Amino acid sequence: MSLSGRVALVTGASQGIGRACALKLAAAGASVAVAARNHEKLTELVQQIESGGGKASAFPLDVADEEQVKTAFKAALAQLGKIDILVNNAGITRDQLIMRMKRADWDSVLNTNLTSAYLCTQQAIGSMLKQRWGRIINITSVFGQTGQAGQANYAASKAGLIGLTMAVAREVASRNITCNAVAPGFIETAMTSGFSDDFRQGALKMIPLGRVGTPEDVANSVAFLASEEASYITGQVLSVNGGMLMG
Repeated sequence: MSLSGRVALVTGASQGIGRACALKLAAAGASVAVAARNHEKLTELVQQIESGGGKASAFPLDVADEEQVKTAFKAALAQLGKIDILVNNAGITRDQLIMRMKRADWDSVLNTNLTSAYLCTQQAIGSMLKQRWGRIINITSVFGQTGQAGQANYAASKAGLIGLTMAVAREVASRNITCNAVAPGFIETAMTSGFSDDFRQGALKMIPLGRVGTPEDVANSVAFLASEEASYITGQVLSVNGGMLMG
């Protein structure tokens, strides 16, 4: 699955799934623009990719800030010339039961997880339309498919990403641009590291494959959807959850 000659931009690339996606896409031959709030981690990631013979550039970015999104994408396009592959991965949680959830926590999660994907797609789509080739991949979640107590904001944002994926897929298919989503299950990342042992054990009982997923499990799926081999797949949700949710 060679991505030689392609340019990818990954949001939330400083750690976890986003970092794994950037490394995988670079290993497949793509030049990778890595975007996140943590400039120090982005610099380390660029150095790691370049030390392995890949190409990468860092673009500090808070995806919840529309002006920062516009500025970062303009800079990426100016420096790299195009964007072939967009991975909308940036995401946060602000968990609380719905009756106690503060409006600020609702807005923060929806802005970072969902509105940012709209903003980033809008900035990247012109380049894809011009060259009549593109891959948009949104990182959603199994909880966007099933819901989760205490995560009304997170589940709503991830369910919204699925709807966004299908709508955009229909809009741009005639221009040879695909738009798909990847829905991870329980993945070992900084976001899940704070879960209690009881929660982890309960989650494992729900996973037929009997193990927690890794960021690389998700990155492998993203790289496939970004490739020519996935050219006839669009508007789909690829579940990477060890069998946690089927059907």
